[in-house]
Amino acid sequence: MTQSRTNDNTHFCYESSNKSCTKHDYSTTIRAPLYLLLGCIIILTVFGNLFVTITIAHFKQLHTPTNYLVLSLAVTDFLLGAVIMPPSMVRSLETCWYLGNIFCKIHTSTDTMLSTISILNLSLISVDRYYAVCHPLHYHTKITNCVTTTVILICWSLSAFIGFGMIFSGFNSWGTDTHNETFNCEGSCIVLQNRMSSVFSSVIAFIIPALFIIVLYLKILLVARRQASSIQSRVGANVNLQKSKGNFNKTEPKATRTLGIVVGVYLSCWAPLFMCTLIDPVSPSLLLPEILMWLAYLNSGINPIIYAFSFSWFRKPFKRVFLRIFKCY
Repeated sequence: MTQSRTNDNTHFCYESSNKSCTKHDYSTTIRAPLYLLLGCIIILTVFGNLFVTITIAHFKQLHTPTNYLVLSLAVTDFLLGAVIMPPSMVRSLETCWYLGNIFCKIHTSTDTMLSTISILNLSLISVDRYYAVCHPLHYHTKITNCVTTTVILICWSLSAFIGFGMIFSGFNSWGTDTHNETFNCEGSCIVLQNRMSSVFSSVIAFIIPALFIIVLYLKILLVARRQASSIQSRVGANVNLQKSKGNFNKTEPKATRTLGIVVGVYLSCWAPLFMCTLIDPVSPSLLLPEILMWLAYLNSGINPIIYAFSFSWFRKPFKRVFLRIFKCY
């Protein structure tokens, strides 16, 4: 076996093991720019969401139900960037997993948990915006800090149960024994999914919440347009009409539009990966899933940029925290 390995140009993750996976060696001209690109995405994700977390946690005026949901989403994105993305970068570019089978399961479970938390957080944000726009008189009585915190904790617990329960129970790999010879080798971190688990995870962790979010935002859009038409219909004179339009634009819920952008970017980044998993849960080609996975991870780095450019009440505290940190150095 050792002699056959020496004679050909095939490379293995573990050259001394007979059960090692084959390794695809990218040239330096390809691998170096990719390490730089993925490294920049990781740095942007980690430090961007860290600043969001510190800013909201530090300033008491930002302790509102909406911002608690943004904080939960920022913590999720931070953990994704700090815990999940670095090992994924090495696996994607080296095409080998060097951290062992147990950490592979933990890594996959945590990844599933965090992606589930993200979509649940966005669902909660949609509910928050729905009440703020469609039922403003009941918003402060029904959406409180205590209620929001409790629901966030439930979502994190439910996501952990789904992520770790599915992987460590083996539910995801029932009926995939025929693929074990191809994927079960040393240096591989591919957790196989059968058709049942791929449908279950895609429907429960993405499709149903995504449809729920889209329906809520369509309802918000209809109510906002109805409110605008109602205001305009009550104004007779052109002068008052222009004045009323100006007042309406000033009071238009900008947070709803901004968080709607966050939701839209999330769905655009994650939908291709879930659709790929749903269509072909056991794919012999790993290049497309890897590309779609990093497109999904990129969403976590985009969110802080959206907050920084959209929330005027967030930019000032953000700058203060940023300057304080760099004054320490």
